[in-house]
Amino acid sequence: MASAFLPPAPGQSLSETIIPDVKTTLNLFGMHLRKVSGDWDYPQHVHPQYEFNYVLEGEQLLIVNGHSYLQRAGDLVLLRPGDAHSSRSGNGGPFTYFCIHFDINDKLLISLLSRLNHVLFTSESNIAHRLGPILARLVDISASDSGSLTMSQRMRLQSAVFELFAQLWDVFSIDADVSTPGTYEKIELAHQIRSRLQGLVYQQFKLDLPDDSHYGVDDIASELGISASHCYRVFRQVFGISPRAFLSEQMLHEAKVLLDDHSLSVSQISGLLGYRDIAHFSRQFKRWSGQSPREYREGQE
Repeated sequence: MASAFLPPAPGQSLSETIIPDVKTTLNLFGMHLRKVSGDWDYPQHVHPQYEFNYVLEGEQLLIVNGHSYLQRAGDLVLLRPGDAHSSRSGNGGPFTYFCIHFDINDKLLISLLSRLNHVLFTSESNIAHRLGPILARLVDISASDSGSLTMSQRMRLQSAVFELFAQLWDVFSIDADVSTPGTYEKIELAHQIRSRLQGLVYQQFKLDLPDDSHYGVDDIASELGISASHCYRVFRQVFGISPRAFLSEQMLHEAKVLLDDHSLSVSQISGLLGYRDIAHFSRQFKRWSGQSPREYREGQE
């Protein structure tokens, strides 16, 4: 099994920046670039994925959940899973559109998308302006497809889609209709807290310090300029668990990955995770998992 990241020996690293883990699954479905005639009429349907629909030429009339949206060149439509929608020409003439369906497991991004109260973003909007060049890149990749994507095209495609999400997040606070003031400031703060907590997993933050005085959640709150109580409250509201519970989950995961590497002794793993002795690590691991490290390791054999 794969080993967790092992930090260098003390004194070898002169400086270090810990980048939090990135664990995101993106699935793309039914992406197509299509030019249709003026008598185009696609019946009402629903699907379980999000959809970006972007008009390049002409006009498209979309009916979404009973509401009509006239989409002109440069306009972007975002549909959520379950939205009932149909499509036809907006002026009786042909039109060209680009469509991509997707799902993604990032909780923060899904939280953003689920609260966007706009369906149509006109070409004059900041979101359409910022996303337009990226959508144009996606269109170029699709237009060059001869029936199958090369590995290079696939990687560029996914890169462009992630950039699309990044731009959407950046401009959301400007263009989006937010029903609850401060919602996304809170989500951004919770994300910062989580990133710092993930960084702690790779730090020997307990080494040579008393059990009750190591760097932790209260220090993160202080660095972010908020109270510890606000830190706990915001994190729990966004992620559903406390910061300490999240940190424990991350530490348990890393401990299990290290224990799966039988070239490392339990004593070595204890040191790598920052514990001063194996007894302390064993007590903590059993508190987290209900098993001692050795019992867990034996159960994996």
